Amino acid sequence: MAKRKSRPIVAIVGRPNVGKSTLFNVLAGEKISIVEDTPGVTRDRIYADCTWLNYEFTLIDTGGIEPDSSDIILSQMREQAQMAIDMADVIIFMTDLKSGLVDADGKVADMLRRSKKPVVLCVNKADRPVHDMPDVYEFYNLGIGDPYPISSVNRTGIGDMLDKVCESFKMGDGEEEEDDAIKIAIVGKPNVGKSSIINKLIGENRVIVSDIAGTTRDAIDTRVRHNGQDYVFIDTAGIRRKNKIKENLERYMIVRTVGAVERADITVLVVSAEEGITEQDAKIAGIAHDRGKAVIVAVNKWDLIEKDNKTVKTFTDKIHQVLSFLNYAEIMFISAETGQRLIKLYDEIDMVFANQNLRIQTGVLNEIISEAAVMQQPPSDKGKMLRILYATQVAVKPPTFVLFVNYKYLMHFSYQRYIENRLREAFGFKGTPLKFIIRERSDEKR
Repeated sequence: MAKRKSRPIVAIVGRPNVGKSTLFNVLAGEKISIVEDTPGVTRDRIYADCTWLNYEFTLIDTGGIEPDSSDIILSQMREQAQMAIDMADVIIFMTDLKSGLVDADGKVADMLRRSKKPVVLCVNKADRPVHDMPDVYEFYNLGIGDPYPISSVNRTGIGDMLDKVCESFKMGDGEEEEDDAIKIAIVGKPNVGKSSIINKLIGENRVIVSDIAGTTRDAIDTRVRHNGQDYVFIDTAGIRRKNKIKENLERYMIVRTVGAVERADITVLVVSAEEGITEQDAKIAGIAHDRGKAVIVAVNKWDLIEKDNKTVKTFTDKIHQVLSFLNYAEIMFISAETGQRLIKLYDEIDMVFANQNLRIQTGVLNEIISEAAVMQQPPSDKGKMLRILYATQVAVKPPTFVLFVNYKYLMHFSYQRYIENRLREAFGFKGTPLKFIIRERSDEKR
């Protein structure tokens, strides 16, 4: 198996009001974080997927760190920022040229030094780069590397800083080792039985199980060997509904789930049979779907449900309704308490893993697509008809196909879905999403 490649996680940290949210919004390309001049406005962490040159990474915006604050909100922000530091691959440490080097910056730098993570020091609000350089040099005193002057508002200096961030990705590449283990993220709301499922599978209580929702605060990796295959189960903190917990902790849990799903091959979404499928489950499932991960929906506590001959179909239909974007997901009905069908989860994982690594020969792929075009005429507009000239598979996990067409604008979403359904009929692909890249190529170029 090839070296694992997952999207690195970059956390922006620093004390309050140095411009972290402004930088986050610039890099994310949309206004996601609340930006105000009052210190501590960004109380929760928000994430976004970003691209710089050929690098993709997940960016995390954190609340400002007040190292010695006794204020409850600020101390929670400090705790969450520490969690972001722990899960990040690279840290952007943001300081403020206008307020200069302050004692709190030194204390944050100490936190970062202890993390032993790559740190890129960024001096914000350097609106006049040449004029401001003498003041920028002061930040060398932090002893954490070269300071990069930027202006989030004016969008200057950001490219050099991102180049340095991406250099750190390359430094980490050499540390990745080949691993034949299948990695599975166990995700879901609190108290649906995620930890109980892992404990039952491994036969020992290595993950704390409690009836108190949200006991498992951090992701815990558990390696298991079954029938000669290694599996790594990543247990995550559950995501709570907003009306049950302060939004900042929910945001942390979402980002924790993002981190776990990013490292995993397959996501197992655990749903409570008692509560049924909810919009909160859809939000969690969306994290896996957006990252192109294979998904298994495990309906736990099935032993507690009174059943008739329509119960499974009714529950399945409801899942398909709420998770309409996840029509490829496999659905299982299990009980961690009794062990009902739990051992079959391994078989399901093996099958889904094989599907997300499936490669289709180019000749066979084009034959299936040609037949599909004959069975259902492609879209047309003003005398021009879509023609799929050539198709090839370029990647796995998820299976990714490039379709060369004569007119890209004619490739409607509905026809792409039709092509996807034909491929699924021919090759299965159960449990895994399929990704399509549409390229325009005229007959002359062909």
